[in-house]
Amino acid sequence: MTVKDKVIAIIAEQAVLEPSDVTMDSTLEDLGIDSMGLVESIFAIEEAFDISVPFNANDPSESDFDISSVRAIVDAVEKLVAEQS
Repeated sequence: MTVKDKVIAIIAEQAVLEPSDVTMDSTLEDLGIDSMGLVESIFAIEEAFDISVPFNANDPSESDFDISSVRAIVDAVEKLVAEQS
């Protein structure tokens, strides 16, 4: 499973959707993911990839982790995974 597929699966699970319903251009808001779902998604991503996501749950706009779209999240996770190895 690629990083992209795994991230989409995690996001889909949080949104209670099928992975096929999640597009790269979807925003978390489009998918109905609230702030709690976002935090749970971040934790799941950290656990799945054994990475530390630079995300401030208290002030997401101050984070170095782009959550503007599924594509941005996938790109950021791919970068963190590459930096780790």
